[in-house]
Amino acid sequence: MSSNAPHSSMRRYVIAAVAAIGCLIPAACDVAAASPGDHHNNSSQNQQGDRQGGGRQNGSGGTTAPADSTSSAEDTNAQNAGNGVDDPNDPAASESNVADPTASESVDPSATVAAAAAPVADIAKNNGLDVLARDCSKSKLPPADGFQKAPRCVSTAFGEVAAAGNDPSLLITDSPRLVRPNTAFTLKVSTRNLIRDRFLGAAVGGYYLESSVLKNGIQRGHFHTACRMLSTTRVAPTPDPVPAFFVATQDNGGSATPDTVTVNVTGLPTRGIAQCAVWAGDGSPRIPMMERANQTPAFDAVRILVG
Repeated sequence: MSSNAPHSSMRRYVIAAVAAIGCLIPAACDVAAASPGDHHNNSSQNQQGDRQGGGRQNGSGGTTAPADSTSSAEDTNAQNAGNGVDDPNDPAASESNVADPTASESVDPSATVAAAAAPVADIAKNNGLDVLARDCSKSKLPPADGFQKAPRCVSTAFGEVAAAGNDPSLLITDSPRLVRPNTAFTLKVSTRNLIRDRFLGAAVGGYYLESSVLKNGIQRGHFHTACRMLSTTRVAPTPDPVPAFFVATQDNGGSATPDTVTVNVTGLPTRGIAQCAVWAGDGSPRIPMMERANQTPAFDAVRILVG
């Protein structure tokens, strides 16, 4: 009896140890299944949003409405989705969360680096996005005919877009602060990366008719100048009235190097506050496209007191 007691005690110890290990294994598996990397990424996104003073940071580096905005969070998310802006609250907005449903569960280790570098794009399937339309095939509106008629559906392709460093930009570099009614004055406008050699007149059927075209990587087109009288500076003006002044500048100048054009404004009709704006156009005559969503379009505006 006494000689077998140690062996019985040893057996009971071994059985207890095995049972303990069996209890620990599921817990260990549970800990391994929770990816610390995913938790860190989500926390990082939330911290970025908190650092924006209560706003949320979108995927392109900008911020959406802050917490005290009159727009609700749901409205902001809907606007971001409709405008192609990445919503950090949407798991699909993170490149690390993009998945190809057709991919096999087994992953080739040699492809891991390439897959991590960029998300899989499938333009034929709209890159997995809920796209409302990419052409006029399902539109109930009549097709655009090159004249200024609306509502219509424009089937002209967007065309060529320049690299970020070659995107057009412009700036009003000189303007008066006060002018007299019906008195001519000048604006000076500097343009960069805009070859001012294309302008299809809307009056002759060239409106939204031509795709964007580059020359040596630089946008071909022109720029517009318009001045309108503001009835108030507290709300957005109505968009349809014809401006007090408008001109398109296609002088066969312009290049990648900045230059300056003097625009002669023939005069403004009444006392008040005028908004004078300039914006670049491609040949037909949309604001030129940009490589990135967070680049500022080629436009500028000033307010001038007429009195």
